[in-house]
Amino acid sequence: MRTKIIATIGPASNSRQKLSELIEAGVRIFRLNFSHGDATMFEGLIALIRELETEYETPITILQDLSGPKMRIGQLSEDSYTLKKHDRLVLGPSGSEHVRQLPFIPFDVPEIMETLEIGDKIVLADGVLPFRVTEKLDLGAFEIECRNDGFLTSRKGLALPGKPINLPAMTEKDQKDLRDGLRLGVDACALSFVQTAADIEVARKIILESGKNIPIIAKLERQNSVTNLEAILEVTDIIMVARGDLGVECPLPQLPAMQKRIIEACNRAGKPVIVATQMLLSMVNNPVPTRAETTDVANAVLDGTDCLMLSEETAMGNYPVQTVKYMTNIAQEAEKYYFEQERDMTPSKGQATPDFLAYSACLMAEKVEAKALVCHSNSGTSARLLSARRPNQLVHALTPNENVRRALNFSWGVVSDPIDKSIEAHLQRAETFVETSPEFHAGDRVVITAGQPKPGGQARGTNLVKIYHK
Repeated sequence: MRTKIIATIGPASNSRQKLSELIEAGVRIFRLNFSHGDATMFEGLIALIRELETEYETPITILQDLSGPKMRIGQLSEDSYTLKKHDRLVLGPSGSEHVRQLPFIPFDVPEIMETLEIGDKIVLADGVLPFRVTEKLDLGAFEIECRNDGFLTSRKGLALPGKPINLPAMTEKDQKDLRDGLRLGVDACALSFVQTAADIEVARKIILESGKNIPIIAKLERQNSVTNLEAILEVTDIIMVARGDLGVECPLPQLPAMQKRIIEACNRAGKPVIVATQMLLSMVNNPVPTRAETTDVANAVLDGTDCLMLSEETAMGNYPVQTVKYMTNIAQEAEKYYFEQERDMTPSKGQATPDFLAYSACLMAEKVEAKALVCHSNSGTSARLLSARRPNQLVHALTPNENVRRALNFSWGVVSDPIDKSIEAHLQRAETFVETSPEFHAGDRVVITAGQPKPGGQARGTNLVKIYHK
């Protein structure tokens, strides 16, 4: 299977047995959700994953997902409020409970309260309960009107669809969590509620100061992030279409087309993209998915996603391994159809020479019906560019760097392999790999890309594409 699966680890999957079963089912990326803990909670789990990585002799990627500035209401005075359409409530900071004799919703985020205006739309309870701001009150509070029937409980998320939020993507907790995660050896980090390219630079600085170089995933959860997608793509390594909060921020009917446009932009830029949230949510409690979920997963694959992410399904569901197996089968069937379609792999005008080298290699592999593409890639860039062209063949990426091998787990159709470091020339390393790998048989054609220096010189990146016959 070319599409990669990310599994979130939680109580349902944090044992050695379940992690082993998930690896055997095809998972190569494990997500640790720092919204529900800190480094001390995950230290033992990271050590266990590293043990299994050695046991299975395959690179396993540990993804640290930072919580970000999630906006939540406080503790309600009752267990829940039963609300009817047109009911009025007060939203305000602690201490403003008595400005009006109405049910009170505490919300202590002054940066947000200061931006509220009459007529603004507020959404609570993950999009279920929309409100409209009707009046500004004393002590920084506002009267709001409910627009639907529903129930409201404490600590629910709050969103302001379409309104810019003046909060940095990285909180103080996130910065500490990232430093702690880097110390423990995470392989990638995901930033929540990214809005601009500047949000990425804050994380990048922390990573470099720690002496590390791991990929950053920008989670698109706000309208601003979609508007600023091209600028964010310039500085981030990977994009996540985080459909939960994005579906609250944006009108739901727009979400499918928005997903397609984001994936298309990532494919064009040669950056891996992840589709997340409620992929197979019914399998938290059921051993089989719904037909709608099956179609949703398949459509994400057909759209061109690199990775599919499971959240509650593997973190707290009753069928974590079965869920991964179902997702694998759905993706494999979708990939068969994907290859039946006519696809244009040509780079767009203005793209750089490496993009055209990757295109040439994929075109050559298609024309000679090659068994695979093999690339020598110190940084992983060559493998990602080949992946972005979506060739029929698997891409075997040879790299001396274990961190690069783990990062390549995010790229569609890429299998990373270790190399014989005793061989100096990159091309010879690739040819030796083909000759010694049981994946290839006598007579197989393989297209190789590598950096071939001038005699006596040093390799300066990929500059060679070769058809190799075993």
